[in-house]
Amino acid sequence: MLGIWSAHSQSFLLWLCLGTSLVFALPIFLVPLFWSRLMGWTIPTHTHLAIYFGRCLGAFILIVEGLMLRAALTGEAITTVYEILAAVAVLMVLVHVYGAIRRIQPLSETLEIGFYAGMLVLVLLFWPLPG
Repeated sequence: MLGIWSAHSQSFLLWLCLGTSLVFALPIFLVPLFWSRLMGWTIPTHTHLAIYFGRCLGAFILIVEGLMLRAALTGEAITTVYEILAAVAVLMVLVHVYGAIRRIQPLSETLEIGFYAGMLVLVLLFWPLPG
């Protein structure tokens, strides 16, 4: 299973980067409260902390997006990028499962468990193999 589609690992990264940049990274970085409302979150009266954390999260996602884009276009550090993506997927599944069990997140966030689990499977299938 690991790397059965490795010949297409750079193309997969490019498409993943484009999709996650448009759906997650840029909206969370630029308009975190608007994005949160779309996802079903209740916005508190005092929003400065929520905006701060949203933009911080968005900034880190943009860093990962930049690494994905570079690896997709040049092949540079592609294995490291796949390791990062696998770690992101596993940790995001855990974060969202915790929120679902505690019932402290909207349905859209619980559905992201499937997104990140699917992303992990795809990352493993497209894992770049040497040579």
